[in-house]
Amino acid sequence: DFEFQRLHGMGETLYSELVGPDKFNVACRVYAPVGNETDLLPYLVRRLLENGANTSFVHRLADDKSPIEKIISDPVQEINILKNILNERVPLPIHLYGDARRNSQGINFSDPLEIHKLHEALHEPLTRYWQTAPIVGGQVMPGVPIPIFDPSDKRREVSSVILADAAMVDEALWRAAHAANTWDNTPATTRADILRRAADIFEQHRAEFIALCVREGGKTIPDAAAEVREAVDFCRYYALLAQRAFAAPTTLPGPTGESNQLSLHGRGVFVCISPWNFPLAIFIGQVTAALAAGNAVIAKPASQTPLIAAHAVRVLHEAGVPSDVLHFLPGKADVVGRILINDLRVAGVAFTGSTETARFINQTLATRSGPIVPFIAETGGQNAMIADSSALVEQLVIDVMHSAFNSAGQRCSALRVLFVQDDIASRVLHALKGAMDELRIGDPALLTTDIGPVIDAAAQSALDAHVQHMRTSDQTTLIHQLTLPEDAQHGSFFAPCVFEINDLRQLEHEVFGPCLHVIRYAADKLDDVIDAINNTGYGLTLGIHSRIGETVRHIQQRVRVGNIYVNRNIIGAVVGVQPFGGEGLSGTGPKAGGPHTLLRFATERVISVNTAAMGGNADLLASE
Repeated sequence: DFEFQRLHGMGETLYSELVGPDKFNVACRVYAPVGNETDLLPYLVRRLLENGANTSFVHRLADDKSPIEKIISDPVQEINILKNILNERVPLPIHLYGDARRNSQGINFSDPLEIHKLHEALHEPLTRYWQTAPIVGGQVMPGVPIPIFDPSDKRREVSSVILADAAMVDEALWRAAHAANTWDNTPATTRADILRRAADIFEQHRAEFIALCVREGGKTIPDAAAEVREAVDFCRYYALLAQRAFAAPTTLPGPTGESNQLSLHGRGVFVCISPWNFPLAIFIGQVTAALAAGNAVIAKPASQTPLIAAHAVRVLHEAGVPSDVLHFLPGKADVVGRILINDLRVAGVAFTGSTETARFINQTLATRSGPIVPFIAETGGQNAMIADSSALVEQLVIDVMHSAFNSAGQRCSALRVLFVQDDIASRVLHALKGAMDELRIGDPALLTTDIGPVIDAAAQSALDAHVQHMRTSDQTTLIHQLTLPEDAQHGSFFAPCVFEINDLRQLEHEVFGPCLHVIRYAADKLDDVIDAINNTGYGLTLGIHSRIGETVRHIQQRVRVGNIYVNRNIIGAVVGVQPFGGEGLSGTGPKAGGPHTLLRFATERVISVNTAAMGGNADLLASE
């Protein structure tokens, strides 16, 4: 019921003892790979390395000095011994960060029980979340509901939302301003415990949040699951930072007879304005950072995804955040946003969105009377990837596909421009076209779907207009564009595409969707590529595909971007592992999910006490 297999030219001596009528008479298939030098040589080299390794069975068999007991030892037993050794050194996923914090739980998409839970949540009527409304002081505000539709099928109404008015904004500001000091004086350990409790509740309701991200945000199931994990990680990571930095003051060195201590405090009322492309993760990241630092928070979600944000606020209230400390105000930017950023009770603003909107907020805050307040902005990027001739084409194409097309290209970090060296450009584009043809576009609630819709008709129209402009330009070439399936006609779907262009300056703004632009470059023009990237003014993410360390170091030293990814995709930054955020037109910093995040949400205070005035320094006389 089995057969042996060997590569032609290898293992002949071994199998001569097994194969043949006068031997054991077992079947042995001899195979030989076929292909051109480029495809075949790496395979043959790999097999030579495998069979030539000191630990290889084939190698040891040919070595007269190898003891027979070692050659015929049970490999399963050896593996089990090795596993026991490794288990002591390699932590399980949940303990990846040791005792500092618990890692968020993933989903095994091959487990039928897990998939059944997701299927139930995805097909459960959303009546329990039906109406989203402003939450001020824990009270749900009345108003006229506006329907929200599923971006993958606009015939399906997901929910409805009541928009906040000026009176609700004023009420929330009054309550938050009065609650801020009490929350700041709440022990940091208590605030941290509340955030950890929220993380646990998010995980308990993971399937519900995934369903909400799929139906309201148009996210595929894997993307939605990753977003819930990121929200959980934000809660636990910022709880950890708060407990370390805010729990007790830092004693500073000084002369005898004097005590000096530095402490961190909340600034007051923080306004958090989040985007639709990460309606849960970024929303929770902003809000929990502000809460962990001791601020009261007024959260304004994106108008396209208020349902997800409202449910997240309910979780934070359930976990123990006081109702007067956290308020939820869905509404129009020219009503809610305008009032909030102009009000002197607001002590800080955290914003994620377009560079244009960030510039407007910054200018408004600058012209206000009263204190100068911090503005934390994470904005867009003209994200690029540089691939030289040493790049492994297969790996490069996989990483380009993920970077450009995951989440329908609607990530701040998504790849917009691929610079590929002339020597491999044709091979890369050929492979890229083939990989694109394997993508499945459709209902994001199906695990078989790779790409869901863009967020709304406005986003779809902007992308269509860009493609039309590219098609009519004599300086661009359409490399490939997919065809939308018939069942995509009822949603805001856009067919992923790739254009070849001559110069980065042809892109006057960020194209927010699954549209990739490719530029070829000569080997001696690498510095020109780096200059072109720097000259955009953006500095969010950059990918490098090269197996030459000197090239990687050269690019890293010259380019001005916040996150550089080498020989991997450029999306999916992990909280506490890859702090995320850019510079220049891409943001102010500090990076989200990094060790310095909470400092920007806080203010520092120092108290200096002349202990000599009260009898001197008693510590000098204290015994050890």
